[in-house]
Amino acid sequence: EHYGGLNGLTITWIGDGNNVLHSIMMSAAKLGMHLRIATPKGFEPDLRITKITEQYSKEYGTKLLLTTDPLEAADGANVLVTDTWISMGQEEEKKERLKAFQGYQITMQTAKSAASNWTFLHCLPRKPEEVDDEVFYSPRSLVFQEAENRKWTI
Repeated sequence: EHYGGLNGLTITWIGDGNNVLHSIMMSAAKLGMHLRIATPKGFEPDLRITKITEQYSKEYGTKLLLTTDPLEAADGANVLVTDTWISMGQEEEKKERLKAFQGYQITMQTAKSAASNWTFLHCLPRKPEEVDDEVFYSPRSLVFQEAENRKWTI
């Protein structure tokens, strides 16, 4: 909706290798989107999903990057995306996870290496450690439009 199409865009995920990332991985290449993923060691996406995503990327001629460096992943990104680092049922891991995800917060510094037309998405609810207020409440943030669009799919 924002870009007028998805083909050729680069989407960057910075955060946990969770179910939301898995959904993006299964669809990005089919929509013609390049995908760049940064997760801490030990929090990578499911290997089975990664293998399928690699195949889709080859089949649809898109690029796929998996890294532990958020700035590398953000390089040239049109869309920066993150989600919760502590999902339901992981509350006991909070201290360990917050330590592992240090340096993964999306900030304006992260966005400096993104494309000039970058935007930010988060499926909510958001916690400040995942994305700072400056990005979350900026004109680049499409989180509230994203939430409204989700309403229509329900």
